[in-house]
Amino acid sequence: MDVGMLLVFQNWFEDVSDHEVFTRELEMGVLGEQYGFDSVWSAEHHFDDYSMCPDNLQIMAYLAGRTSKIKLGTGAVILPWNDPLRVVEKAIMLDHMSNGRLLLGMGRGLAKMEYEGFRVDMNESRERFDEAAAMIIRGLQNGYVENDGKYYKQPRVTVRPGPAGHSWEGRIFGVAMSPDSIPAVAELGAQMMTFMQYDFAQHLEAIDRWRGLHREKHGTEPGAPLIQDFVYCHEDPEEAKRIAHEHISRYFLSVIKHYDFAGSHWRETKGYEAYQAGADMIREAGMEAAAGAYVDANIWGTPEEIVEKYAARREQGGELMANAAFCFGGLPLDKAEASMRLFGEKVVPQLHKMSSRAPAGV
Repeated sequence: MDVGMLLVFQNWFEDVSDHEVFTRELEMGVLGEQYGFDSVWSAEHHFDDYSMCPDNLQIMAYLAGRTSKIKLGTGAVILPWNDPLRVVEKAIMLDHMSNGRLLLGMGRGLAKMEYEGFRVDMNESRERFDEAAAMIIRGLQNGYVENDGKYYKQPRVTVRPGPAGHSWEGRIFGVAMSPDSIPAVAELGAQMMTFMQYDFAQHLEAIDRWRGLHREKHGTEPGAPLIQDFVYCHEDPEEAKRIAHEHISRYFLSVIKHYDFAGSHWRETKGYEAYQAGADMIREAGMEAAAGAYVDANIWGTPEEIVEKYAARREQGGELMANAAFCFGGLPLDKAEASMRLFGEKVVPQLHKMSSRAPAGV
């Protein structure tokens, strides 16, 4: 099983500067290689303490210079907020600098406040993503970018430096967190990325749908889906449980705040209607119960407990990629660093031993 780590750069502290949060978590990304992680990823977010990483390709360029073999992932570049031509240019340049280590994840974004900050109509997100993603993939492969679509009128231009010559097979990912994103990712031939929100069996329904659509469209087996968790690892099971419930719950509250899940705008926003059902369920269940369910959906415990949880997922869902975020919800930075080190020392080697098996449904 491939194992990655996600850098979130969340400053939910009262007395820690943005500089310290950002630079210490960035250094954890550098240490990921030393501790055996296969990949390091960064989200893209703007304008909020929820996640301070406005340019994840720039973050990965820094990490490319500090590392030699770990893969470098964007989780994800939000296409409606970025010019497709610039995404192609920056991705190809980073691929040269990293000797083919880039894993390009693409998404369409979810936060109303970020869309408003960029002056982009959120109702256009689905169409903008679909048009830009296809345009970007063609550009990465061909070395030139052109398009005559509804949103992107791009005369043909050649990208220099041109493609580095490394195959992009297995290196394109798409975030699929809503029902209409699943066919979009399958259409692209990309590997699915998803963030744990509820019981894994429910996520598996979406993963199996994506796998089926990929086979139908491309006639090939899809790669392993990437499953993102917020993780706490500690040798003491009771301490692991206490810290996880405190800080993963706080991260859940940051999600509610950043994405305005208490609002009712989802049902009026094209392409996001499914999120209204989730928002309604949170209100009906109550915030405490919803937060508890979110904590239980993610990965935490002793190293042995964590390995067992991943093994159970793999038994249910077939081949998977595991991705772990260690800094979140005001978790003290020294505790986050210790959790990452312990995970790297005792969990990563065990996950690497899990032999490949066919996806469910094959």
